[in-house]
Amino acid sequence: MLTGAVPIQPAKRVKDMAETPRLIIGISGASGVTYGVRLLEILRDLSVETHLVMTRAAEVTLAHETDYKVAEVQALADRCYPVTDIAAPIASGSFRTAGMIVAPCSIRSMSEIAHGTTSTLLSRAADVVLKERRRLVLMVRETPLHLGHLRSMAALAEMGAVIAPPVPAFYAAPATLADMVDHTLGRLLDLFGIEAPDLKRWGEASAGDKLRPLRRHRPG
Repeated sequence: MLTGAVPIQPAKRVKDMAETPRLIIGISGASGVTYGVRLLEILRDLSVETHLVMTRAAEVTLAHETDYKVAEVQALADRCYPVTDIAAPIASGSFRTAGMIVAPCSIRSMSEIAHGTTSTLLSRAADVVLKERRRLVLMVRETPLHLGHLRSMAALAEMGAVIAPPVPAFYAAPATLADMVDHTLGRLLDLFGIEAPDLKRWGEASAGDKLRPLRRHRPG
């Protein structure tokens, strides 16, 4: 280090940046729009500041898969932006956030993010999160996957994104589809150090819950 140079300070953790964490939530047009809606509900109850951007395809999927109106989903967020608003705060790296979750994330949105094609506010916000070295979590919703999909995922992982398909955890013994959705979202929030209520964890008992003891393997 040069004499008299000011040492570079490490980036502050989310909890040090502000009393209230700030997350960008993207909802794309993939099936599974309930993940994004439920995520907004959970974060609202946890007093996490949310900034929402929905694609036009997401609005179509919302009408097909739920009884929600677009305005009702927008009301769950602290702030929401049109997908065409490239002048929105979340389009700039100087607007500090803990990162972004895209739930669900379509293959189109994933591909745009992977190749830096920021044609919408959603892909631009994700690109900003990557360039600022913040956490980007993509709940990619597609199966089966061809080689092009997998290569885009690999490229995103190399850039620092987290690829988190909505894979159910059956060890949590979900009784309903809502249980499966909540558990998946709780695991995503773990990536930001946000504790989701009543999340069933392997080897741990939730309040009022008793997990079955692990069976020991018997040799022979």
